[in-house]
Amino acid sequence: MPSSPMKSPNSRPTVGRRTVLGAAAAVAAGSALSGLPSPASAAPGTPEAANALPGGGDLGPNVIVFDPSTAGIQARLDEVFRQQESAQFGEGRYALLFKPGTYSGLNAQLGFYTSIAGLGLSPDDTTINGDVTVDAGWFNGNATQNFWRSAENLALVPVNGTNRWAVSQAAPFRRMHIRGGLNLAPDGYGWASGGYIADSRIDGQVGPYSQQQWYTRDSSVGGWTNAVWNMVFSGVEGAPAQSFPDPPYTTLATTPVSREKPFLYLDGSEYRVFLPEKRTDARGVTWGNGTPRGTSLPLSQFYVARPGVSAATLNQALTEGLHLLLTPGIYHVDQPVQVDRANTVVLGLGYATLIPDNGVTALKVADVDGVRLAGFLIDAGPVNSATLLEVGPQGAAQDHSANPTTVQDVFIRIGGAGAGKATTSMVINSRHTIVDHTWVWRADHGTGVGWETNRADYGVVVNGDDVLATGLFVEHFNKYDMLWSGQRGRTIFFQNEKAYDAPNQAAIQNGSLRGYAAYKVADSVTSHEGWGLGSYCYYNVDPTIVQHHGFAAPNTPGVKFHGLLVVSLGGAGQYAHVINDIGAPTSGTSTVPSTVVSYP
Repeated sequence: MPSSPMKSPNSRPTVGRRTVLGAAAAVAAGSALSGLPSPASAAPGTPEAANALPGGGDLGPNVIVFDPSTAGIQARLDEVFRQQESAQFGEGRYALLFKPGTYSGLNAQLGFYTSIAGLGLSPDDTTINGDVTVDAGWFNGNATQNFWRSAENLALVPVNGTNRWAVSQAAPFRRMHIRGGLNLAPDGYGWASGGYIADSRIDGQVGPYSQQQWYTRDSSVGGWTNAVWNMVFSGVEGAPAQSFPDPPYTTLATTPVSREKPFLYLDGSEYRVFLPEKRTDARGVTWGNGTPRGTSLPLSQFYVARPGVSAATLNQALTEGLHLLLTPGIYHVDQPVQVDRANTVVLGLGYATLIPDNGVTALKVADVDGVRLAGFLIDAGPVNSATLLEVGPQGAAQDHSANPTTVQDVFIRIGGAGAGKATTSMVINSRHTIVDHTWVWRADHGTGVGWETNRADYGVVVNGDDVLATGLFVEHFNKYDMLWSGQRGRTIFFQNEKAYDAPNQAAIQNGSLRGYAAYKVADSVTSHEGWGLGSYCYYNVDPTIVQHHGFAAPNTPGVKFHGLLVVSLGGAGQYAHVINDIGAPTSGTSTVPSTVVSYP
C-alpha cells in the first residue's frame, strides 16, 4: 500500500487526535409511489385542523435544492465547501438536495456539517456524472478528523472511475450507488479512521487503504482490497470471507435485524418522508428493484422546525400529533424534547444540533413502539446533564420486537465546540431498540477539553433487553465507554479509544482493576454476543498507564465474542489483556494489535 512519510505532530493544524494511530495504519497497510399506502393509511397520527402549529412549510435557507436546470450548481457547492472545509467546531449546517434527474460535470466536495442527498425513491433516480468528494487537504493529508458529513440516495459515475470518500467517524454513506470504485483514503494515502456504509452498491472495488476500521452493512461491493485492523461486514454481497485476524475481516452473511434510515424525497412536487420497513436476516440493498418497501408520510404531518425554536414549541408539535423535521442549525433546549407517541419520526437535516441548557436531557422517548430518531447531533451544554439521550424510561419492559425504535446517525459530543459535561451520554432502556451507526464522543481536542473540564463518565449504557447495535463508535470517556446490562444484547462492530488525557494511573483505577474496560458486559448478564470489536489506547499525558483489558464480560457460555482486538498507539500506555484476563499484552511502540479470535 502506498504511504506517505510521518509528519511531526507539531506540523498539523491542531494537537490531539490520533497522532500515532494514523501513522500505524499508514505503515500497516420523481418516482411514483407504486404500491405504497396512501397518506392517510401511512400516518400514525394525523393532526386535527385546529392545531395551533402548522405542518409542512419551507425547509429554510440552509437546505439548498438543485434540479438539473439550476444554473451555477458547481459555484454554489464550492461556496459551501469553502465555508465548511475546516469549520470543525463552527455553527454552519447545510443540506444539499438534488431533485431526480441527471447532473454532469460536478464535484461536490463536502466539508463539516454538510449532507448531500438525492430526492428520489431510489438512488438511481438521481445520477451525478461526477464525484462526491471528501479529502483532507485542510489537515495536511490527515483524514482522522473528517467528521460530521454524509452522502445519501445518489448514483455517482465518478470522473476517473473511482470516487474518494476519506472520512472518519460520524460520516455515513447510505443508499448510494457508485458506478465505479470507491477509495476510502485521502490523496497521498494519509491517515484515516472511519467509517460506515449501509444499503449501498459499489459496482467496482472498495479500497480502504489506510483506514484502520470500517463497518459495511446490507450492501453490495464488487471487491474489497485490504484491511488494517478491523473490517466488519454484515449482509454484504461480495464481502471478503471471514478470516480474522489475518486479514482482520469479520464477516456475517446477514444482518439479524435492520430498518433503514428515514429519508426525504419528492413525489412529484410534494415532499414526503419515506419510512423503510424492518428486515430480518437482511442481505444486500433495499432498493434493488428500484422501489424500496415501506410507507411514507407527507411533509404536512411534520413540524418543520427552524433554529431558534423553543423546546416547548417542539413538544407542542409532538403533542398535537406532528412528527419533527429539524432543518439545519443549532437548537437550544431548556427542557427535554419528549417523544411519547408510537411511530413518531424525528429526522434531522444537515446535522441539526440540539444543545441542552441548564443540565436537562436533550431528548427522551417513552416506552412505545416504532419511534425513529435519525440524522442529528446532540452537543452537551456547560451544565452537567445526567443523560443526553434517553430511549425509554428506567424500567421499560414492553416488547417491541415487531416494531422497534431505531436510533440512526444520531451523534453525541461532549466538549470540543465549547464547554460540555454529561454523566451518561446515551441510555437505552427500551427493549429491542436498534442503534444503527452512532459516534458518541468525549472530545479529545477543540475547546472545553480536559480530564475534568468535559467530564463524562459513561458513553452508552444499555439497560434494555434484546438491543442490537450495528456500527457503534464510542470514545474517550472517563469510566466505561460502553456498559451493557440488558440481556440478549448484540453488537456488530465496535470502535473505541480510551480517554487520552487520564492524568495518571490512579485517576482510572477501578477498584482492584487498572482502568475501566472500553466495553463492559455486566456480571448479571447471561446472554450477549459481539462481532468485530476494537479498543485502542493513547495515554499521552502519562504513557506509563497500564489498562488491564479492553473488554470485560462474565465467564458464561451465553456470553460470546468474535474478533476482538486491542492496540497501544505507539506505546503511549499498554493493555495487559484483551478480554478479562485473556489475550496477550500489547508491548513496546510497534502498534501491533493483540487479538482474541473468540471468547470464551
